Amino acid sequence: MAQFANVMEVLSLLDKSNCRKCGEKTCMVFAASVFSGKRQLHECPTVSKEDIAKYGVQPKKRNKIEEENEKVLSLLKDRLASIDFEERAETIGATSHNGRITLKIMGKDFSVDKEGNAYTDIHVNPWVLIAALNYIIFSKAKPLSSNWVPLRELPSGKDWYRLFGQSCEKVLKKTADTYSDLFSDLVRMFSGTQVEDQFKSDVAVILSPLPLVPMLICYWKPEEGMESALGLFFDDTGEANLGIEGLYSLGVGFASMIEKLARQHGHSV
Repeated sequence: MAQFANVMEVLSLLDKSNCRKCGEKTCMVFAASVFSGKRQLHECPTVSKEDIAKYGVQPKKRNKIEEENEKVLSLLKDRLASIDFEERAETIGATSHNGRITLKIMGKDFSVDKEGNAYTDIHVNPWVLIAALNYIIFSKAKPLSSNWVPLRELPSGKDWYRLFGQSCEKVLKKTADTYSDLFSDLVRMFSGTQVEDQFKSDVAVILSPLPLVPMLICYWKPEEGMESALGLFFDDTGEANLGIEGLYSLGVGFASMIEKLARQHGHSV
């Protein structure tokens, strides 16, 4: 089966009429979706049977982030196999039963077995699983200080903060700007606590994604001449209890999950 070398090769097989019968706005958008593997060539009603037979079903393209996540998960799962679940559970505020270690993520039970398989009612994306495995394996179980700091003020945070701002805080801010019920839904859906007097923000919610890794989300509403702002803060023990890579994964995974849920439900998570 032949594979497309680029988007333009797909486009060359289309009639470029932008008829929208495939459900996309333009033939270029459809071509890009076919090249990425999200759509298939036969979904265009004008493509010849010969071309459909030649290219068949195109595999979904994997991006570098997905490949990197798989590598990280593979390393973590190898390390997990050597962990004594019963001993570790007592240290990190979890429980161990029937070959699984169970902890609370966003107030919900989240269990992992020795192979790194997750068992939970919440949506699990690779970022969340990476954070959970990092916590199980590496957490130093340091008591919380209740001193909230942005990621950049953690010992290793400066090198990660710019990317964290783009991939986590910016995504959460856009979601909060769009969905007015976001914060009340976070409290309702994820056992959060709305608090006051946090950095003079208009809305502040504390979530407990992991037993010893709380997050504080502060949102400042837009005012005349000023746009809205959002900041995500960790207890200053966060790096000791999860590691800087784990905190990054946790924040980005949470932002991605909230954005997806808000988009799917239209107005709330």
